Amino acid sequence: MFTSTDHDKLQQLMASSPENRALIEKLLASHEEAVASISHEIRNPLTLVYSTLQLLESRHPDIVSDRYWLSMREDVEYMQQLLTDLSSLNHSRSLFLTEFSFRSFMEQVVLSFAASCAESPVEFTSRLDPALPAFKGDRVKLREVFLNLLRNAREAIADEGSIRLEAACSSSTITVSVRDTGCGIAREQLEHIFEPFVTFKQGGTGLGLAIAERTVRAHGGSISVTSAENAGTEFLVSLPV
Repeated sequence: MFTSTDHDKLQQLMASSPENRALIEKLLASHEEAVASISHEIRNPLTLVYSTLQLLESRHPDIVSDRYWLSMREDVEYMQQLLTDLSSLNHSRSLFLTEFSFRSFMEQVVLSFAASCAESPVEFTSRLDPALPAFKGDRVKLREVFLNLLRNAREAIADEGSIRLEAACSSSTITVSVRDTGCGIAREQLEHIFEPFVTFKQGGTGLGLAIAERTVRAHGGSISVTSAENAGTEFLVSLPV
């Protein structure tokens, strides 16, 4: 898997000559095809295993109280999620572009996340610039970027706290910030936060932020983070209009 530094170096090489661009694009396509093929081959038997577990549970309900059984099922579910995230990472640079109202789009993101916080001690607030313009991008992948940042913010808050989303625009850039009052991120972890398979939470695949970073880059934008332990975290996404 490529890190952000690897991506920057590849972009520099691609810009150096048409021959380099053609070669690197061919290698990247081959890499994505290989990852997709491997994921597919693993997913098929894994789906059969999970279906068998469900069948056994329906026939022997008492088995769910066995801690080894629960552990096995959780492991299979984790592997399924890992394959799903790996597929998303593999296709994060492939965009289906449409033009849409960015304000309406963000209103939908806010409503979706607010519903999940309705009975939570976490306070969620937002501010959307009325002047947010039309935007051309992949709304499905961008929606997942912002919802992933919001979910991470909620998971960073152990009990009570707050999450704030703001979206604004200038003449050439849309900026979206997600800020929380959670546990924060240690300084030594920040430099690796967008690398694939890097996670600092239990049960995470370590691909969510890597997918977000690649998706934002594919739109010509950038994503950054500022944080301190026990002082909260802020992610800032910038997208060119």
